[in-house]
Amino acid sequence: MDSSFLIVGWKEWIELPDLGVKGIKAKIDTGAATSSVHAYGIKYVRHNGEMYVRYCLHPIQKSKKISILCLSKLIDERKVKSSSGQMELRPVVRTTLKIANFQWEIDLNLTNRDSMGMRMLIGREALESKALVNPSHKFLLGKHSKEETLKLYKTANKK
Repeated sequence: MDSSFLIVGWKEWIELPDLGVKGIKAKIDTGAATSSVHAYGIKYVRHNGEMYVRYCLHPIQKSKKISILCLSKLIDERKVKSSSGQMELRPVVRTTLKIANFQWEIDLNLTNRDSMGMRMLIGREALESKALVNPSHKFLLGKHSKEETLKLYKTANKK
């Protein structure tokens, strides 16, 4: 690991700039291999001869005020064991993860996480050679209030 690695807590605010997600609270979970985001209305579509996934995100926990429509190239479908132990085939897309001033591409599976505590989970594959996790801390890189996060989306929608 080089000297430009990141130390994160078990919970952090992150961005998914390719998807227009200015702020989403994520659980850092080294017990999970893949990263996952709450997505709904997932539809497979053919675009320019390639398979894509159209879906919506609600980036703010326990709120449906902000809805982001996304279209991403389908890179894979993977069987993932949910926290309840059920195997589920999920679409996987590739996108940019931004944490503080660091950013890199990750594979992200799409699933309904409404019943989960967090809208996003960052798994160990996304962190490999990039970040170390301090499990005794959260929000080491800053914390947003719900109001601050809503303001991020209002500003983004005006541009």
